[in-house]
Amino acid sequence: MYRMTTITALADRHLLAQDQVATYRRDGHLLVPGLATAAEAAPFVPAIAAATARHTEGLAPLAERDTYGQAFVQAMNLWRKDETVAAYVMATRFASVAAQLLDAPAVRLYHDQALFKEPGGGHTPWHQDATYWPLDGHRCVTMWMPLVDVVPEMGGLTFASGSHLDGPLSDVTISDASEAHFEHVVTERGFALAEPRPMRAGDASFHSGWTVHRAGGNGTGTLRAVMTVIYFADGLTVQEPTNPAQQNDLRTWLPGLRPGDLAASPLNPVLAQPS
Repeated sequence: MYRMTTITALADRHLLAQDQVATYRRDGHLLVPGLATAAEAAPFVPAIAAATARHTEGLAPLAERDTYGQAFVQAMNLWRKDETVAAYVMATRFASVAAQLLDAPAVRLYHDQALFKEPGGGHTPWHQDATYWPLDGHRCVTMWMPLVDVVPEMGGLTFASGSHLDGPLSDVTISDASEAHFEHVVTERGFALAEPRPMRAGDASFHSGWTVHRAGGNGTGTLRAVMTVIYFADGLTVQEPTNPAQQNDLRTWLPGLRPGDLAASPLNPVLAQPS
Protein backbone atom coordinates (compact mmCIF):
# COMPACT_ATOMS: atom_id res chain seq x y z
CA MET A 1 0.00 0.00 0.00
CA TYR A 2 1.22 3.50 -0.83
CA ARG A 3 2.23 6.18 1.68
CA MET A 4 0.43 9.43 0.88
CA THR A 5 2.69 12.26 -0.19
CA THR A 6 2.01 15.90 -1.00
CA ILE A 7 3.16 17.48 -4.24
CA THR A 8 3.05 21.17 -3.35
CA ALA A 9 2.94 22.30 -6.98
CA LEU A 10 -0.46 20.64 -7.47
CA ALA A 11 -1.92 21.40 -4.03
CA ASP A 12 -3.46 24.73 -5.06
CA ARG A 13 -6.84 25.34 -6.68
CA HIS A 14 -7.44 26.41 -10.26
CA LEU A 15 -10.20 28.98 -10.77
CA LEU A 16 -12.11 28.71 -14.03
CA ALA A 17 -13.61 31.71 -15.77
CA GLN A 18 -17.40 31.85 -15.93
CA ASP A 19 -17.37 31.45 -19.72
CA GLN A 20 -15.35 28.24 -19.36
CA VAL A 21 -17.98 26.75 -17.06
CA ALA A 22 -20.72 27.91 -19.42
CA THR A 23 -18.94 26.25 -22.35
CA TYR A 24 -18.73 22.97 -20.46
CA ARG A 25 -22.42 23.10 -19.50
CA ARG A 26 -23.37 23.76 -23.14
CA ASP A 27 -20.99 21.38 -24.93
CA GLY A 28 -20.28 18.70 -22.33
CA HIS A 29 -16.53 19.10 -22.70
CA LEU A 30 -13.86 21.71 -22.00
CA LEU A 31 -10.17 22.09 -22.79
CA VAL A 32 -8.13 23.66 -19.96
CA PRO A 33 -4.71 24.55 -21.40
CA GLY A 34 -1.80 24.51 -18.99
CA LEU A 35 -3.65 23.06 -16.03
CA ALA A 36 -0.23 21.67 -15.18
CA THR A 37 3.02 22.78 -16.74
CA ALA A 38 5.19 20.30 -18.60
CA ALA A 39 7.68 20.56 -15.74
CA GLU A 40 4.99 19.74 -13.20
CA ALA A 41 3.72 16.78 -15.22
CA ALA A 42 7.18 15.34 -15.96
CA PRO A 43 7.91 13.79 -12.52
CA PHE A 44 4.75 11.68 -12.74
CA VAL A 45 5.44 10.16 -16.16
CA PRO A 46 7.93 7.45 -15.09
CA ALA A 47 5.79 6.38 -12.12
CA ILE A 48 2.59 6.17 -14.16
CA ALA A 49 4.37 4.37 -17.01
CA ALA A 50 5.99 1.87 -14.64
CA ALA A 51 2.73 1.20 -12.80
CA THR A 52 0.92 0.72 -16.11
CA ALA A 53 3.58 -1.69 -17.33
CA ARG A 54 3.29 -3.79 -14.15
CA HIS A 55 -0.45 -4.11 -14.66
CA THR A 56 -0.26 -5.01 -18.34
CA GLU A 57 2.44 -7.69 -18.38
CA GLY A 58 1.72 -10.54 -20.74
CA LEU A 59 -0.45 -8.43 -23.06
CA ALA A 60 -0.99 -10.08 -26.45
CA PRO A 61 0.65 -8.50 -29.51
CA LEU A 62 -1.32 -5.59 -30.93
CA ALA A 63 -2.45 -7.45 -34.06
CA GLU A 64 -3.93 -10.29 -31.97
CA ARG A 65 -6.23 -8.09 -29.86
CA ASP A 66 -9.85 -7.13 -30.54
CA THR A 67 -10.98 -3.56 -31.25
CA TYR A 68 -11.09 -2.65 -27.56
CA GLY A 69 -7.65 -4.13 -26.92
CA GLN A 70 -6.12 -2.33 -29.89
CA ALA A 71 -7.52 1.01 -28.77
CA PHE A 72 -5.27 1.44 -25.74
CA VAL A 73 -3.24 -0.20 -23.01
CA GLN A 74 -5.34 0.32 -19.90
CA ALA A 75 -4.52 0.21 -16.19
CA MET A 76 -6.86 1.38 -13.43
CA ASN A 77 -6.71 2.52 -9.80
CA LEU A 78 -2.96 3.01 -9.92
CA TRP A 79 -3.24 5.44 -6.99
CA ARG A 80 -3.61 2.43 -4.73
CA LYS A 81 -0.28 0.99 -5.86
CA ASP A 82 2.17 3.89 -6.11
CA GLU A 83 2.59 6.94 -3.88
CA THR A 84 3.72 9.21 -6.72
CA VAL A 85 0.71 8.27 -8.83
CA ALA A 86 -1.48 8.83 -5.76
CA ALA A 87 -0.15 12.38 -5.42
CA TYR A 88 -1.13 13.04 -9.03
CA VAL A 89 -4.60 11.52 -8.72
CA MET A 90 -5.27 13.36 -5.44
CA ALA A 91 -4.11 16.73 -6.81
CA THR A 92 -6.31 19.51 -5.44
CA ARG A 93 -5.74 21.57 -8.56
CA PHE A 94 -7.32 18.98 -10.82
CA ALA A 95 -10.19 18.13 -8.48
CA SER A 96 -11.05 21.80 -7.97
CA VAL A 97 -11.77 22.12 -11.69
CA ALA A 98 -14.05 19.06 -11.55
CA ALA A 99 -15.92 20.56 -8.59
CA GLN A 100 -16.50 23.83 -10.43
CA LEU A 101 -17.74 22.08 -13.57
CA LEU A 102 -20.14 19.94 -11.53
CA ASP A 103 -21.17 22.89 -9.33
CA ALA A 104 -20.58 20.54 -6.41
CA PRO A 105 -19.75 21.30 -2.78
CA ALA A 106 -17.00 18.68 -3.12
CA VAL A 107 -16.01 15.82 -5.42
CA ARG A 108 -15.02 12.24 -4.77
CA LEU A 109 -12.72 9.96 -6.71
CA TYR A 110 -14.34 7.22 -8.76
CA HIS A 111 -11.12 5.79 -10.15
CA ASP A 112 -8.05 6.69 -12.18
CA GLN A 113 -7.17 5.11 -15.49
CA ALA A 114 -4.01 5.18 -17.60
CA LEU A 115 -4.78 5.00 -21.32
CA PHE A 116 -1.64 4.49 -23.38
CA LYS A 117 -2.25 4.25 -27.13
CA GLU A 118 0.67 2.45 -28.72
CA PRO A 119 2.22 3.42 -32.06
CA GLY A 120 -0.04 1.80 -34.63
CA GLY A 121 -2.81 1.44 -32.04
CA GLY A 122 -6.37 1.42 -33.30
CA HIS A 123 -9.19 3.89 -32.89
CA THR A 124 -11.26 4.11 -29.72
CA PRO A 125 -14.90 3.63 -30.80
CA TRP A 126 -17.65 6.12 -30.04
CA HIS A 127 -19.02 5.63 -26.52
CA GLN A 128 -20.38 7.26 -23.36
CA ASP A 129 -18.30 6.74 -20.21
CA ALA A 130 -21.28 6.65 -17.87
CA THR A 131 -22.59 3.53 -19.58
CA TYR A 132 -20.16 1.77 -17.20
CA TRP A 133 -21.06 3.63 -14.01
CA PRO A 134 -23.89 2.94 -11.51
CA LEU A 135 -24.02 6.68 -10.83
CA ASP A 136 -25.80 9.74 -12.21
CA GLY A 137 -23.65 10.40 -15.28
CA HIS A 138 -24.69 14.06 -15.35
CA ARG A 139 -22.88 14.48 -12.02
CA CYS A 140 -19.65 12.80 -13.11
CA VAL A 141 -16.73 14.17 -15.10
CA THR A 142 -13.56 12.66 -16.59
CA MET A 143 -10.26 14.53 -16.75
CA TRP A 144 -8.08 13.44 -19.71
CA MET A 145 -4.49 14.70 -19.42
CA PRO A 146 -1.65 13.83 -21.80
CA LEU A 147 1.71 13.24 -20.14
CA VAL A 148 3.49 13.95 -23.43
CA ASP A 149 2.74 16.46 -26.16
CA VAL A 150 -0.06 15.02 -28.30
CA VAL A 151 -1.01 15.82 -31.88
CA PRO A 152 -4.36 14.69 -33.35
CA GLU A 153 -2.66 11.94 -35.35
CA MET A 154 -1.67 10.24 -32.07
CA GLY A 155 -5.29 9.60 -31.15
CA GLY A 156 -6.80 12.83 -29.86
CA LEU A 157 -10.40 13.00 -28.66
CA THR A 158 -13.40 13.93 -30.79
CA PHE A 159 -16.52 15.04 -28.91
CA ALA A 160 -20.14 15.20 -30.03
CA SER A 161 -20.93 18.60 -28.56
CA GLY A 162 -24.19 18.80 -26.62
CA SER A 163 -24.74 15.04 -26.62
CA HIS A 164 -24.51 14.93 -22.82
CA LEU A 165 -27.81 16.79 -22.60
CA ASP A 166 -29.60 13.76 -24.06
CA GLY A 167 -28.37 11.48 -21.26
CA PRO A 168 -27.91 7.74 -21.83
CA LEU A 169 -28.20 6.88 -25.52
CA SER A 170 -27.30 3.19 -25.38
CA ASP A 171 -26.13 0.37 -23.12
CA VAL A 172 -23.55 -0.66 -25.72
CA THR A 173 -20.01 -0.59 -24.30
CA ILE A 174 -16.83 0.24 -26.25
CA SER A 175 -16.79 -2.01 -29.32
CA ASP A 176 -17.43 -2.13 -33.05
CA ALA A 177 -21.12 -2.15 -32.12
CA SER A 178 -20.83 1.11 -30.15
CA GLU A 179 -18.98 2.72 -33.08
CA ALA A 180 -21.80 1.83 -35.46
CA HIS A 181 -24.56 2.77 -33.03
CA PHE A 182 -23.20 6.17 -32.06
CA GLU A 183 -22.11 7.03 -35.60
CA HIS A 184 -25.79 6.72 -36.48
CA VAL A 185 -26.90 8.69 -33.39
CA VAL A 186 -24.42 11.51 -34.01
CA THR A 187 -25.51 11.84 -37.63
CA GLU A 188 -29.24 11.51 -36.94
CA ARG A 189 -29.23 14.08 -34.14
CA GLY A 190 -26.90 16.47 -35.89
CA PHE A 191 -24.41 16.93 -33.05
CA ALA A 192 -21.57 19.26 -33.95
CA LEU A 193 -18.19 17.53 -33.76
CA ALA A 194 -15.31 19.05 -31.83
CA GLU A 195 -12.30 17.57 -33.59
CA PRO A 196 -9.00 16.74 -31.84
CA ARG A 197 -6.64 19.59 -31.06
CA PRO A 198 -2.92 19.51 -30.29
CA MET A 199 -2.34 19.32 -26.55
CA ARG A 200 0.78 19.91 -24.52
CA ALA A 201 1.80 17.71 -21.61
CA GLY A 202 -0.21 19.04 -18.66
CA ASP A 203 -3.10 20.41 -20.71
CA ALA A 204 -6.37 18.75 -19.73
CA SER A 205 -9.75 18.15 -21.22
CA PHE A 206 -12.82 17.45 -19.08
CA HIS A 207 -15.96 15.75 -20.36
CA SER A 208 -19.29 14.80 -18.86
CA GLY A 209 -20.21 11.20 -18.17
CA TRP A 210 -22.81 11.27 -20.97
CA THR A 211 -20.76 13.11 -23.61
CA VAL A 212 -20.40 10.91 -26.69
CA HIS A 213 -16.75 10.78 -27.75
CA ARG A 214 -14.14 8.74 -29.60
CA ALA A 215 -10.42 8.83 -30.38
CA GLY A 216 -8.56 8.13 -33.59
CA GLY A 217 -5.80 5.59 -34.00
CA ASN A 218 -2.17 6.39 -33.36
CA GLY A 219 -0.58 6.85 -36.75
CA THR A 220 2.73 8.05 -35.35
CA GLY A 221 5.75 6.32 -33.89
CA THR A 222 5.21 7.92 -30.47
CA LEU A 223 3.32 6.43 -27.53
CA ARG A 224 0.25 8.48 -26.61
CA ALA A 225 0.62 8.47 -22.82
CA VAL A 226 -2.54 9.77 -21.17
CA MET A 227 -3.73 9.65 -17.58
CA THR A 228 -7.38 10.08 -16.67
CA VAL A 229 -9.16 10.70 -13.39
CA ILE A 230 -12.91 10.26 -12.96
CA TYR A 231 -14.68 12.41 -10.35
CA PHE A 232 -18.26 12.50 -9.11
CA ALA A 233 -20.15 15.03 -7.04
CA ASP A 234 -20.07 14.29 -3.33
CA GLY A 235 -23.49 13.22 -2.09
CA LEU A 236 -24.47 10.95 -4.98
CA THR A 237 -26.19 7.68 -4.20
CA VAL A 238 -25.51 4.39 -5.94
CA GLN A 239 -27.97 3.67 -8.73
CA GLU A 240 -29.41 0.29 -9.67
CA PRO A 241 -27.10 -1.17 -12.34
CA THR A 242 -28.75 -1.34 -15.76
CA ASN A 243 -26.20 -3.57 -17.50
CA PRO A 244 -23.41 -6.06 -16.68
CA ALA A 245 -20.72 -3.37 -16.97
CA GLN A 246 -22.39 -1.34 -14.23
CA GLN A 247 -22.76 -4.44 -12.08
CA ASN A 248 -19.02 -5.02 -12.41
CA ASP A 249 -18.22 -1.37 -11.63
CA LEU A 250 -20.38 -1.50 -8.52
CA ARG A 251 -18.38 -4.45 -7.21
CA THR A 252 -15.03 -2.99 -8.24
CA TRP A 253 -15.13 0.76 -7.56
CA LEU A 254 -17.89 0.97 -4.92
CA PRO A 255 -17.17 -2.20 -2.93
CA GLY A 256 -19.66 -3.19 -0.28
CA LEU A 257 -22.28 -0.67 -1.41
CA ARG A 258 -25.78 -1.31 -2.70
CA PRO A 259 -28.22 0.74 -4.76
CA GLY A 260 -29.51 3.61 -2.65
CA ASP A 261 -26.37 3.81 -0.50
CA LEU A 262 -24.29 6.95 -0.38
CA ALA A 263 -21.47 6.57 -2.93
CA ALA A 264 -18.67 6.79 -0.38
CA SER A 265 -16.62 3.61 -0.09
CA PRO A 266 -12.98 3.69 1.12
CA LEU A 267 -12.00 3.81 -2.57
CA ASN A 268 -13.86 7.12 -3.07
CA PRO A 269 -12.16 9.78 -0.92
CA VAL A 270 -13.23 13.41 -1.02
CA LEU A 271 -10.65 15.31 -3.05
CA ALA A 272 -11.56 18.99 -3.29
CA GLN A 273 -14.10 21.71 -2.86
CA PRO A 274 -14.55 24.57 -5.34
CA SER A 275 -12.27 27.54 -4.78
